[in-house]
Amino acid sequence: MSDSWQTKFRAIISVYLLLVDSNGRVLQLRRQNTGFKDGELGLPAGHVDGGEELKRAMCREAKEEVGLMLRENDLNLVHVMHRNCGDHERVDFFFRCSAWNGEPTNTEPDKCSALMWSRLNALPDDTIDYYKQMFVCIRDGIFYSGYGWNF
Repeated sequence: MSDSWQTKFRAIISVYLLLVDSNGRVLQLRRQNTGFKDGELGLPAGHVDGGEELKRAMCREAKEEVGLMLRENDLNLVHVMHRNCGDHERVDFFFRCSAWNGEPTNTEPDKCSALMWSRLNALPDDTIDYYKQMFVCIRDGIFYSGYGWNF
């Protein structure tokens, strides 16, 4: 087998938005009808398209999911996670943003039943499991973590 880029390992790349308000709360959304973690609290997030830079992807997803226009310079990468999902792997980039104009709105009601602000130091129990790990890592100053790896 050739060692070309077509035959090399590939992972799915995703971006996540930690939109943090002046009261130290993060915007969460309750997932529905997605087939993944429905009923649990997530973040505005999505896959990076081919030929798309990470911050640009994050701005696109923020517009699509919560109706906010973000500036790339206001996004700060705060955590990277490499997840083993069993049948595939993902590399997740978590961006914090504390500056935006307007109010977040649920622009995808078919995929999200509600938006809510949660305290960073007291996240609801139904927050998605790997997000909980990410929040602990950020609190503890850990920039990278792995999730789902059993050695």
